[in-house]
Amino acid sequence: MSETQIHRIFIDATPERVWEAITTPEFSRLYGYTGDVSYDLERGGHFEHRASQEMLSMGMPEVVVTGEVLESDPPRRLVQTWGPVWIEDEEPGTLTWDIEPTADGATRLTLTHELTGRPQTAAQVAGNPDPMGAGGGGWPWVLSGLKSVLETGSPMEPTA
Repeated sequence: MSETQIHRIFIDATPERVWEAITTPEFSRLYGYTGDVSYDLERGGHFEHRASQEMLSMGMPEVVVTGEVLESDPPRRLVQTWGPVWIEDEEPGTLTWDIEPTADGATRLTLTHELTGRPQTAAQVAGNPDPMGAGGGGWPWVLSGLKSVLETGSPMEPTA
């Protein structure tokens, strides 16, 4: 059985700024689950997402997600593997970030996560109605935070 999650959001920012927000630690520490991302944006390059101080205080390891860059076409498309280290019995899935300018000057960001054979990961990234609850808000939480940072310059405030 195939499972693919597709998440789409429109952001009032250029494709170049969206690309920068996805691929640099200066932005990644401001949205979603924070922490620093590191990309070697060449085919076969390494990806990792390092834990924030908050994650470390909850007992998470220093590196929480690893992967490999499969395709890099800035600022239009990034394809990578994505493997959360806390889920040991599932292989990494594939993430595709499609970044497209719209006619009105915004950017359409489509995140496609291939999750076939990865039920634990699929459940965790789908998005929990309570973003701070068990499993977190998944990709909807991350993308909403990315949008907030790019449009307002400030991180999205957590909801209680």
